[in-house]
Amino acid sequence: MEKITVKSRIANNVATIWNAYNSAEDIMQWNQASADWQCTNAKNDLRVGGKFSNRMEAKDGSFGFDFEGQYTAIEPFKRIAYAMPDGRQVDINFDEHRDGTAVEITFDAESENPIDMQRDGWQAILDNFKSYVERVYGGTTS
Repeated sequence: MEKITVKSRIANNVATIWNAYNSAEDIMQWNQASADWQCTNAKNDLRVGGKFSNRMEAKDGSFGFDFEGQYTAIEPFKRIAYAMPDGRQVDINFDEHRDGTAVEITFDAESENPIDMQRDGWQAILDNFKSYVERVYGGTTS
């Protein structure tokens, strides 16, 4: 199975970024790939064996789906790993630097959509997360 990686450098400290990435209230604000989508519900039980579920919907009501997974590894402020219901694996790494925090997500590709489309979609969500954190929590590492 092919792996895909997306990355971003966010101008804030790892604690702020970790909390925004894992707070259900925050997830509902940033977890969409484009302005015509929304995350209408988010549940997150951040512990090994815990599950998360995010409801993604087109704003025009034409389509929606639940994005779900079960956590397989948690290293606070460093790493999160989870398995999706179809068995694909996702690994998220948080690496703090003086000028911000690097977030890198590596995931198993699925077979229905082209690799580029999958990469672009996940990168768009990560870019939206970066914009949200820097807008709401400030673009600072102090």
